[in-house]
Amino acid sequence: MTDDDLKHAFAHPSARSEATAEAPCDRISVRDHILTVEIGAFQAERGTTQRIRFDVVVEVQPLSDEIDDDVDRILSYDRVTEAIEAALSEERLNLLETLAERVAERILLAPQAQRVFVRIEKLDRGPGNLGVEIVRSKSCVFDANLRGLEETPHPIVLFLANNVIDEGHLEAWLSAAEDNTRPVIICVGMPEARAPQVAAHRMVQRRIDLLAIEQNAWIFASHDPRCVVVGTKTELDWGMRHDQISLWAPSKIVLDAVDGPPTDMVDISALVEWFAQEMQAAQLVFVGATPTGNLPIARQAQADLALL
Repeated sequence: MTDDDLKHAFAHPSARSEATAEAPCDRISVRDHILTVEIGAFQAERGTTQRIRFDVVVEVQPLSDEIDDDVDRILSYDRVTEAIEAALSEERLNLLETLAERVAERILLAPQAQRVFVRIEKLDRGPGNLGVEIVRSKSCVFDANLRGLEETPHPIVLFLANNVIDEGHLEAWLSAAEDNTRPVIICVGMPEARAPQVAAHRMVQRRIDLLAIEQNAWIFASHDPRCVVVGTKTELDWGMRHDQISLWAPSKIVLDAVDGPPTDMVDISALVEWFAQEMQAAQLVFVGATPTGNLPIARQAQADLALL
């Protein structure tokens, strides 16, 4: 490693950009952008916030003619801060690496952006600053998978009560789901056996209840190979695009949500309605349960198995 390599390794992203640029380019930067958020993989980082600092440098394509002092012709600083806010609002994240990737992806959606340097540091986790830095460009593989909001599938969320299995109707409902033109995500409630109760510890009880629902999802899936239990938005998104009938395992999405559902898991209808909104569902159908009445897209199923 040369002295220049060492210097550039710890330099600000703007210096890194200048040192590694293959051709002259324009740059915009946001420095020392500090936010207080909940992030981290360790249990001690859950339920508490910490300060993280962003330093972002974006290399942009130089304009071929005059700017004319027109803000619409340039990449605005707001695009950078909005990318940070959007990445933080999607879900609670464990890793700075994931956050940096999502910020970079959003910035590179701008036509002017060619390459982006993202440095994120935790300011409160040790005697020094702990962080990551990534460099991404338009040519990165992940860019091919980006999509706009208009391309997001709008599924049918189908809640099936336990008696659907007991009464022998599961196969019929799954066939109705397969025949529908929209993707279908199935939700289930608690198993018949009540989950252990630790009322003095609300967050512990929340995890126990969520795991009980997941256990019930696996029981449902064991009755028909068409059901696939999934627990992340990425897996759900893939399933919707590949005609898979997904059974929602709620723990990760609920616990990682920035604005999660109420901690009381007794009202399963409210939990499922929250999930349907998170997935931008076109319709929410309850079989063997009653909607809360707070969501216009929610209804109770009729005997004809019609989802829409």
